[in-house]
Amino acid sequence: MLGKFPITKNQWREVARLPKIDIDIPLRPSLPGGKKHPVVRISWHEAQEFCNRLRQKSGHEYRLPTEAEWEYACRAGTMTPFHFGHFLDNNIVNCNSSCTSEVDSFLFSNAFGLYDLHGNVWEWCQDHWHGSYEGAPVDSNPWLDLETNTNRVLRGGSWRNEPGLCRSACRFFDYAHSRSDNVGFRIAYSI
Repeated sequence: MLGKFPITKNQWREVARLPKIDIDIPLRPSLPGGKKHPVVRISWHEAQEFCNRLRQKSGHEYRLPTEAEWEYACRAGTMTPFHFGHFLDNNIVNCNSSCTSEVDSFLFSNAFGLYDLHGNVWEWCQDHWHGSYEGAPVDSNPWLDLETNTNRVLRGGSWRNEPGLCRSACRFFDYAHSRSDNVGFRIAYSI
């Protein structure tokens, strides 16, 4: 299962108050904006700590989605560039703008009931970055390799990007320790 929205500032603060598992995480890492805006300026490592704290508190297996899970969930059975068709509509996607929007600003979900998969914030995935899918796992496992690979996959595009970077198939990466004002995450739940 995948989160309906990216993790919000309010959700982040609640989990950031829980006891540390591996690393310290800031209570308020994000830019200005309300509690329903997606949390940003979160490194991949901090997103992992969030999942670990939530797992410890709830007893459920929360984690970042794999890249394959993310794209499957985004497409929701479609083969078009966006889950809603061939062309991006700024009435249902936050891109080419000046900042993040509240996660429920565009009440248009895909067929799986998920929102904000195109635009608003890039979303961290579990996998290491690879330039192509050649050699990727064929099961639901994340594609992980040497510990020296510090790049992690980002999906979905952001408020700052042009429409082409918000397509279902668009892939990007960043260093696992990086923090950016247009990168957040959503969580997966193993059942």
